[in-house]
Amino acid sequence: MTIEKYATLSEQELTSRIDAMKRKLGKRLVILAHHYQLEETFRFADFTGDSLKLAQSAANQRDAEYIIFCGVHFMAETARMLCAPEQHVILPDTHAGCPLAEFANIEQVETCWEILQSLSHGKKIIPITYINSTADIKSFCGLHDGIVCTSGNAQKVLRWAFDTGDMLLFLPDQHLGRNTGYQMGMKLGEMALYNPAKQSGGISKLDDDVKIVLWAGYCNAHMKFSEDDVKLVRKNYPEAKIIVHPECKFEVVQAADLAGSTEMIIRTVSQSKEKVWAIGTEKDMVDRLARKLAPEKKIFSLSPQNPSCFSMKLCNAAKLLWVLENLANGKIVNEVFVDSNITENARSALKQMLELTA
Repeated sequence: MTIEKYATLSEQELTSRIDAMKRKLGKRLVILAHHYQLEETFRFADFTGDSLKLAQSAANQRDAEYIIFCGVHFMAETARMLCAPEQHVILPDTHAGCPLAEFANIEQVETCWEILQSLSHGKKIIPITYINSTADIKSFCGLHDGIVCTSGNAQKVLRWAFDTGDMLLFLPDQHLGRNTGYQMGMKLGEMALYNPAKQSGGISKLDDDVKIVLWAGYCNAHMKFSEDDVKLVRKNYPEAKIIVHPECKFEVVQAADLAGSTEMIIRTVSQSKEKVWAIGTEKDMVDRLARKLAPEKKIFSLSPQNPSCFSMKLCNAAKLLWVLENLANGKIVNEVFVDSNITENARSALKQMLELTA
């Protein structure tokens, strides 16, 4: 049966056949799913979470032969690097990429590193990459005594890095870096922006008070939230609390009541006494939380645009079934591989992160 024909199956048939494959493969199989996944895929997951939680889950699945990652490519790469060599990591759609991760490639980062070394007057620079990055960027950080972070542990990682070095290179999401640094007490003037599209990154010199150099990348979905969205919610729902993801712009985070990772948002909203919440993050996660907590709480997207991550929707139920039935027939499709030379250094940076947040 071709992959195209799977897309013609009814929801009922997809459900029954996926359940049957999960029973057949049993403990040989683990399915991981990110919160931004479609419900049709999310509901079949054995473990769900944000990037940090899923990285921890992937590292702990030592008994599973097959790990199917319903997310995007950098997540599957991360799982591959944290898993044992004999395990197989599979991405239901290999086109599921991350525009944020693509803001930085290894050639650009190496050029940036040379420029910063020449301008830093001997300061020890610690590279930090957001987990939303390619494997070779993670490897670069591991090679240069750096580390990986997520939105859930960014403050811990930055504190560790400042204990280790004098200045940080934070990539590829400028907003997470800026918002985290500011939350820790840094001034905006202590953060410089490196834009690989400009000559020398747009940096001709580094002032002595610069503590973080931010890479000029961003998340397309979270960039859609604006200050005007916050003002509109304040006007129409004065009783509402506003919570946003730190990938949002600085002005949006400052205008909101709270900011935090996906897991923090879910935990805060679920446990709060407040009954009305406007959430500034990906649509499907907001919708899922709204369904779960209704009718006790009214939950809605901060933006009328309902920003969504297109790439996260590519790993749908039809593709999940296609992967599972191939596995049941002894064929591995869409397996994710990472070069061993890249893996060694990247794993070092990832393990440093996991040890820090254990």
